[in-house]
Amino acid sequence: MPVLWLCLIVLAIAIVGFVLGRQRALASAAGDVRQLHSLPNYYGWNVFMKVSVPAFGLMALWLIAQPIVIQSNISGMIPDTEIREGSNINLVMAEVRRTATGLENAVALGAISEDMASDANADTTDMTARLKDAGQVVTSTITQPILAAAQAYRSMTATGALLMTTLVVAVAIGAGAAAFMQSHKDFKARNVVEKGILVMLVAAASVAILTTIGIVLSLVFNTIEFFQLYPAIDFFTLLEWAPSFSGRGGASELGILPLLWGTLYISLIALLVAVPVGLFAAIYLSEYASPYVRGIAKPMLEILAGIPTIVYGLFALLTIGPMLVSVFGQEGVGWMSGGRSVMTAGIAMGIMLIPFVSSLSDDIINAVPQAMRDGSYGLGATQSETIKQVILPAALPGIVGAILLAASRAIGETMIVVMGAGAAARLSLNPFEAMTTVTAKIVSQLTGDSDFASPEALVAFALGITLFVLTLGLNVLALYIVRKYREQYE
Repeated sequence: MPVLWLCLIVLAIAIVGFVLGRQRALASAAGDVRQLHSLPNYYGWNVFMKVSVPAFGLMALWLIAQPIVIQSNISGMIPDTEIREGSNINLVMAEVRRTATGLENAVALGAISEDMASDANADTTDMTARLKDAGQVVTSTITQPILAAAQAYRSMTATGALLMTTLVVAVAIGAGAAAFMQSHKDFKARNVVEKGILVMLVAAASVAILTTIGIVLSLVFNTIEFFQLYPAIDFFTLLEWAPSFSGRGGASELGILPLLWGTLYISLIALLVAVPVGLFAAIYLSEYASPYVRGIAKPMLEILAGIPTIVYGLFALLTIGPMLVSVFGQEGVGWMSGGRSVMTAGIAMGIMLIPFVSSLSDDIINAVPQAMRDGSYGLGATQSETIKQVILPAALPGIVGAILLAASRAIGETMIVVMGAGAAARLSLNPFEAMTTVTAKIVSQLTGDSDFASPEALVAFALGITLFVLTLGLNVLALYIVRKYREQYE
């Protein structure tokens, strides 16, 4: 049974339990609400919670544990002869899962019969041809051990789904019956429901922390797996990025330095555009603009923050690139051969970051105590002298923090780079050449026909954790500077 249908069944049982629990509580008090310990709805919510929480909790644990258990059992069925040179058990398991999915889809499409899909002695060449004819993605020729493992995988997955459905429905009905029997006028339903809600709120507050931990762990484990297939020293020292999709990795050169250089170079161009414009806009809005002008200009400026990055990418490709080519291309000084370049992506990204720098800097400048301005004016300083010699030095730590946060945002940008900077991984100082970044290569490495467990796909996780460490360091430094500034003036 599909998980969606199972969820709907559990919700239906919970709703029925809500109605019956409420009615039973009222019946125990002979319809007199004043004799109940809690309001009638609390008795219904008590049943609803005790049906849904255990059932959905069991479902979530089952969905997490089942793939791990099945993979552990199936991997023991695969002989060492199937693990070819340059391969590993994860690559073979990827083939098993792909074949099992192909069998399932082919049966659903009627391309093969259920008996044939379950036949342990089926001809592998014929099976491969039938699956390909049905439009299923499989390897060139399915071997007998892979086919047997895929059949076992499919069988165990179906059995697990049936057991999960049975147990979840049984738990929902059993918990609902127990909660229904508790629905009596003397039962403290309100206390139970409020404690349950408190637990749910704590769980909701923990989602962000658990999600972060899960992301980090997934990056770490897959990065470790990548470095088991590819030397870490080469990854961090090679000056070439040339992934090969032949075989199980081929002779790939996966050096991160060209990607890091492109990332930092484009981010630097973006900051050179965004910081002066954003900072000057913040100074004007906070110190010179009238309330009326500020009320119009600030929202108009922040509209830029709501534009999707794909639109900035199109703007870079269709407007900024041709404009730069007309000035620096063959008709101009001859420095630029195409519309995609570091400068194209950097300018578009800088425009995107202007409201980011402006809003943060504006808030920081406004946080400078008015007494410092009054003291400067009292000593005879003009407004411009006060801004230059008093306000900006006082706000400098916070402005630096805002710039570092903007740098983190620039380093993590993808779509503008993909459309404006190109896909060439190179080490060059020419800002009019096409380059690429870490984020763009993460996207390209995870799209294509390579096996997910191959070095070319796993390298995306190594790139991701490198980028994560880089941006985390910038964010920590920025938050430290901002907090130190706030402590100074609060």
